[in-house]
This record gives sequence, structure tokens and C-alpha cells, in this order.
Amino acid sequence: MSAAPLQFLLLLFSGWVNRRQQAVIDYLVQENRVLREQLRGRRLRFTDDQRRRLARKGRLLARRVLENLDTVVTLNTILRWYRELVAKKYDSSRRRRPGGHRLRPGCDS
Repeated sequence: MSAAPLQFLLLLFSGWVNRRQQAVIDYLVQENRVLREQLRGRRLRFTDDQRRRLARKGRLLARRVLENLDTVVTLNTILRWYRELVAKKYDSSRRRRPGGHRLRPGCDS
């Protein structure tokens, strides 16, 4: 079997998958718009877990992509949640103890 028919089949399959993915994305965008219309300006309250999930997924998308989506929260909010998530990961304040370094027994200095 030569490479040309195989390449054609691969191109055909990837085009089909791309169209299916785009159809799913289009549906979810419309569903999101409908849900925002249902809210009528009311503010949503998210749990910490929901914020974390949205921040992780939103960070994977480019800023330009998020700006073009009709998201439930603003782009700046998603990015702020992500920054807070990263800051919390590297925050060692819970491990710190009050006072200075402890000296080993028998050390006077």
C-alpha cells in the first residue's frame, strides 16, 4: 500500500474528528450563553474546588481564546484564581513554627 492513500485516509479522519470537536465546542458555548441568560446578572458562588477546577482548565487556554468565549466568570477572575492556586501551593506558612531556629541539645551557640 502506498503512502498517498494512507495519508488521504488520515487527513479525512482528522478532519472528521476536528468537525466533531468543533460541534461539541459550539454546543457548549451556546449552553453556557443560555445558562448566563438564566442568571440575569445574579452572581454565582463557587466552592474552592470549583474555582480550582476552572482555574486549572482556564490556564491551559490562551488568553485570546478565553476572551472570545462567553464564560461564566471573567478572564481576569480565572487568571487570579490560578495565581492564588499557585501561591497556595508554594506557601509554607503552615509548616513554620513561631520563634527562631532551634538549637540542638548541647550546642551553646
